[in-house]
Amino acid sequence: MNKISVLFVCLGNICRSPAAEAIFISLLKKKKLTDGFIVDSAGTGSWHIGKKADSRMRIAAERRDINILSRARQINSKDFDAFNYILAMDDSNFRDIKNLKTTTSSSDFALIKKIQNFRSVFNEKEVPDPYFGGDEGFDYVLDILEDSVSGFLESIS
Repeated sequence: MNKISVLFVCLGNICRSPAAEAIFISLLKKKKLTDGFIVDSAGTGSWHIGKKADSRMRIAAERRDINILSRARQINSKDFDAFNYILAMDDSNFRDIKNLKTTTSSSDFALIKKIQNFRSVFNEKEVPDPYFGGDEGFDYVLDILEDSVSGFLESIS
């Protein structure tokens, strides 16, 4: 059986995309689907490569029994051949991913989408970046991501 591969992408890969990755993995575990998937996250920028997710996001996620274990990395041209789905957190990330693909890869393997295309409860067209805000912003982002990541999983299963 071929595994479905999913890459979540935000700006620095320390808040939104690692949270989306961890939420998706948590959902897969609950549905006993982990063997059928490869899941990762990345950032369009390189500032945080190798770092753990922001401690505020990890704490907010832990309160929901979601463990964010990934380390930050930057999206690269190989990802367009490695992942079935590349899911951007906002319009800027989406444009950056598309631009990277145009300049570095001729592959049409990856389907590039905005994660908010799969929302059902929240009206936000983008997942806001909580990095420069208060702690409550991390909880709000988790609420948004639980909605849209669940919708994404439903759309492909």
